[in-house]
Amino acid sequence: METKWLEDFVSLAETRSFSRSAQLRHVTQPAFSRRIQSLEAWAGTDLVDRSSYPTRLTPAGQTLYEQALEMLQTLNTTRATLRAHTAAAQDVIEFAVPHTLAFTFFPAWLSGLRETCGPIKSRLIALNVHDAVLRLVEGSCDLLIAYHHVDQPIQLDAARYEMLPLGSDVLAPFVKPDGQGRPLYTVPGQAGAPAPYLAYAPGAYLGRVVDSLTKRADRPVHLDRTYETDMAEGLKAMALEGHGIAFLPTSAVRSEVAAGRLVPAGEGLQAALDIRLYRARPADSTRSKRAVQVFWDRLSDLVGR
Repeated sequence: METKWLEDFVSLAETRSFSRSAQLRHVTQPAFSRRIQSLEAWAGTDLVDRSSYPTRLTPAGQTLYEQALEMLQTLNTTRATLRAHTAAAQDVIEFAVPHTLAFTFFPAWLSGLRETCGPIKSRLIALNVHDAVLRLVEGSCDLLIAYHHVDQPIQLDAARYEMLPLGSDVLAPFVKPDGQGRPLYTVPGQAGAPAPYLAYAPGAYLGRVVDSLTKRADRPVHLDRTYETDMAEGLKAMALEGHGIAFLPTSAVRSEVAAGRLVPAGEGLQAALDIRLYRARPADSTRSKRAVQVFWDRLSDLVGR
């Protein structure tokens, strides 16, 4: 029995949807279903009532769900305890950071903290937003840096996790200019001639922000989805080649805009993004990782000032 089967099962119990859980676990639905079947084979009984919709657990499934939560929590706590035995690990702060912020925000932010927080030994784990949040929840990192948008809040229980604001950014449409410096394409586009759209892959955090932005627009937005990827850097590369419009954090295109290689693709379709730092509230501050506690305390003072 693999622990990822339990994680899949917990997700299914909470979403009550095979397709939604497969999306959240970043596997295909057939692969997700096979994992649940493997868990049922291990348990020797049906765990899911497949005759109902939304999906319901059988009595055996409900029992396993309650036990799985405890088992996964125990495993995560044990892993954190084992890691704490290594002296070197006590000095290194592990950050889970979405790819875009890993490229655009993290290096300069860390450099700016040298005077106030002293030298910092860090390990950067670059992931998509979902997996970065999962790292924090599972106890596989010390701190999480992530974007926050009012329409797409990260679902972390304030009783278990605390947050510090780090800065802000703006998500806006950018495109390659023509020979006269004008945008090759503009938003909102036209019904008969939608603008080529370089999109985030389904489920990507910034993609959900763009979807919310276009739905709230004052007038219909006509975009033709011609390309998609998880990473903003990938969309920027395609936009620089003139393949279409990409919604990108302004921090990610600052140098390209200054050089005239990218230009805004229109007005009125912008989203304000907060940049936030999260950590799990330590149950016992005397046993928390010393480097993390010192860093958090100094940063809290800095933010307070």
